[in-house]
Amino acid sequence: MRTLCASTLIGEFFLLGFAGLVAMKDPDLSMTTVWTVCGVAMALSLLLCGMVTRPGGVQLGWALQAGLVVSGFIVPLMFFLGACFAALWAASIHYGRRIDDVKARWAAQNTRPEPS
Repeated sequence: MRTLCASTLIGEFFLLGFAGLVAMKDPDLSMTTVWTVCGVAMALSLLLCGMVTRPGGVQLGWALQAGLVVSGFIVPLMFFLGACFAALWAASIHYGRRIDDVKARWAAQNTRPEPS
C-alpha cells in the first residue's frame, strides 16, 4: 500500500506547486498567503509518504484530498483535479491493501518447510 499511496502523494506535491503558480495570478491573494498554504500542503504530502502505514496516516491523506477539492474555490480547475486525486487515493488504498495481502499469502506459502 505504501508504494501506491506514496506515488499518489508525490503527484499531489507537484499538483499543489502548479496550483500555487496559478493562484499567484489572483489579484485578491497575496503571494505570501498562496505560498504559505501551498508550502504547508506540499510539506504535508511529502511527510505523508512516510506516514501512510502508520496509525492516522490514511486519515491525514483523506484530509489532504478534501483540501485539494476545497482549493477549487481559489483555482476552479482544482475541483476536478482534486476529485481525480481523491479517486486515485481511494484506489491506491484499496489496491495497495490487496497487494499487501497477496504478498503476505505468498510469503507464508514460501516459508513453509517442504515435505520430505
